[in-house]
Amino acid sequence: MYIRPVRFDHPDAVKLNDEVQAEYHLRYGDGGDATALDSADFDPPRGVYLIAYDAHDRPVATGGWRSQDSNDEGNEDGDAELKRMYVIEEMRGRGLARRMLAALEEDARMAGRVRMVLETGTKQPEAIALYASSGYEPCARFGYYRHYEESRCFAKKLRKV
Repeated sequence: MYIRPVRFDHPDAVKLNDEVQAEYHLRYGDGGDATALDSADFDPPRGVYLIAYDAHDRPVATGGWRSQDSNDEGNEDGDAELKRMYVIEEMRGRGLARRMLAALEEDARMAGRVRMVLETGTKQPEAIALYASSGYEPCARFGYYRHYEESRCFAKKLRKV
């Protein structure tokens, strides 16, 4: 597997985003994640979007982060918000999500972000387990889904301030 940065509007990113949105809809029945995202949100140095490719150049995993600072949705200065972590079904259980997460954390750290934050939901227990085992701890709710009962927010310090 190799990981490379792409734009959020890259055809492979669009394909994987459509797949993750379909999975969100299947799990939550709400049409997918309604959080507003723009391709520019992930442009360095204020973010990055990564895709992992297998040996046959097939996109198999994805994830990105975007800069967030103190706002009316509960973010804090220096936040890097994790978005669209996803591994295609037949590649799950091989550590790809953990490798993607580590790559995203390192990129955000190198960009000077203070902590990585994410929002997931109660119907994604494998995601919650990944984040908990990677040092993430529950934090104050933030973002689009902060008022939803199924929402769970987590944070991990990337560097000391």
